[in-house]
Amino acid sequence: MQIALVVYDRFTALDVVGPYEILSRLPDARLTFVAERPGPVRADTGFLALTADRALDEMPSPDLLVVPGGPGTTDQLENPVLLDWLRAADATSTWTTSVCTGSLLLAAAGLLRGRRATSHWIALDVLKRYGAEPTGERVVTDGKYVTAAGVSSGIDMALALTGRIAGDEHAQAVQLLTEYDPQPPYDAGSPDKAPAHLVEEFRAGSRFSRT
Repeated sequence: MQIALVVYDRFTALDVVGPYEILSRLPDARLTFVAERPGPVRADTGFLALTADRALDEMPSPDLLVVPGGPGTTDQLENPVLLDWLRAADATSTWTTSVCTGSLLLAAAGLLRGRRATSHWIALDVLKRYGAEPTGERVVTDGKYVTAAGVSSGIDMALALTGRIAGDEHAQAVQLLTEYDPQPPYDAGSPDKAPAHLVEEFRAGSRFSRT
């Protein structure tokens, strides 16, 4: 199984590294980081870079593609190179997936029109502009399209997909070996649970509230 993990300038690292850790444990999987051009691509913090081993056009038909989000998403929403590749790769993919605001890129490419999808809670309304049906669920599967909410939910998405591809027991083994057993010290991981003033602060300052 050929798995393409897309990176672009100012992507969020966990969006793509979380799914990478889980999907790399699929039987016979070959994972490749791809970008518009090969070479190092810097994440949103500026401290970390991942190396894209191939350009997009060198991997035209992956079996599974993962599109992360991040602050750099807005710069990619009108990037014809990336959007054209997404359309072409999707035409033959078995699974087309995204994490966080990566779903906006799938939507901008016209792939989520009329489909249920999720994204980071700050960006959910933007999905509507591209004809998708936003939902606040953590992981949404609509046909071959699997979208995950913000950042950490990419791990859940990858585990769910692993179960679909390799079976529940294999997915449970991966969860066990990665010791994915979240027990966070706070219960503020969604806008429904977090202090209201924090939610409003981040919503007001979001780049999506100004687009």
